[in-house]
Amino acid sequence: MGEAQMKSKLLRRGIEPIIAVVILVAVTLVIAIGVIGWIMGWWGTFGATEALQFYADSQIIKTDNTWLLQLHLKNTGSASAVIYKIEISGIKEPITSQFTTGSGASCPTQPGPDSATEVTVGPGSEICLAAPIPQGETIVAGANYLAKIYTRAGNVYSVTVQAKS
Repeated sequence: MGEAQMKSKLLRRGIEPIIAVVILVAVTLVIAIGVIGWIMGWWGTFGATEALQFYADSQIIKTDNTWLLQLHLKNTGSASAVIYKIEISGIKEPITSQFTTGSGASCPTQPGPDSATEVTVGPGSEICLAAPIPQGETIVAGANYLAKIYTRAGNVYSVTVQAKS
């Protein structure tokens, strides 16, 4: 056999079968660990999202001499939603405090002593959030208002509410 033929045979030769099996097993293990970690939640909330759904009974009501925004909502996502600000069309000042919550569709009719500057809605949780509209703002009974709800995740949700006296 000539030197040229031997060189040609060496160049066409692949990797050893045992090395190929080791590489395939290693790649398979890495992929399996990644999939199991994702399923078991080992990688934190990566990929989890919030999704707020608003119910039709959300409204603005008048209690005593105060207008109160009541939002009945549910987080249908897989991550907690943290509401920190609400803007209402026609109202100059956004609502950033005095958030009070009730369980399910049970809405508070007054800001409570436990009012907060943020509201956390866990995955699958249904709450009713109440927030007073700043004094001096004009609300017209029977009119529809667009409320924009801001969350810490950077999402903005819009819902139309009607003012009722």
